[in-house]
Amino acid sequence: MRSSHRVVRRSGAIVALSAVTLFGPACLAEDGPAAPGLEFAFEVRAEVADPTVIGQVPGGLRRIIDILGGTFEGPLLRGKVRPGGADWQIIAGDGFTSVDARYVLETSKGELIYVTNVGIRHASEETMKRLNSGEQVDPSQVYFRAVPKFETSSPDLAWLMRSIFVASGERYPNGVIIRFWRVL
Repeated sequence: MRSSHRVVRRSGAIVALSAVTLFGPACLAEDGPAAPGLEFAFEVRAEVADPTVIGQVPGGLRRIIDILGGTFEGPLLRGKVRPGGADWQIIAGDGFTSVDARYVLETSKGELIYVTNVGIRHASEETMKRLNSGEQVDPSQVYFRAVPKFETSSPDLAWLMRSIFVASGERYPNGVIIRFWRVL
């Protein structure tokens, strides 16, 4: 029994020693690694049309909200939201909403950025009923988060495709505000 206990301890020490050798002493930190930071990138203010309701589909109520235009601005870029995009949504019975927005941004220099923004929106059932019926609700009462991806041919904007971003949103009766942060 005693030798078995020593073997376990030795193998544990070998694993710890190997981890320190391979990855350095930080891998054994008691507090764990530091969380990534966030850097504000830009804010989109988009005007949207009334929803086109497709109806009940297997996942819930399907509706499409056309994007009519808007603006965006941040420390490194600014411009307009081009008309023609949309947000394809599935709304579950309790109001939980899956969002899939796709649209094009045009910078003040004429550079084009294709945005795919997939996320979720939810709140209490009453708040979601009010929001989905077009009423204005307090944005702090709604969890609205997404993970955007960007595509552009502009070398100056390649950083958009070489980073991970997260977004938070606010829905208003005729518009949406989406704020984007780059994960550091």
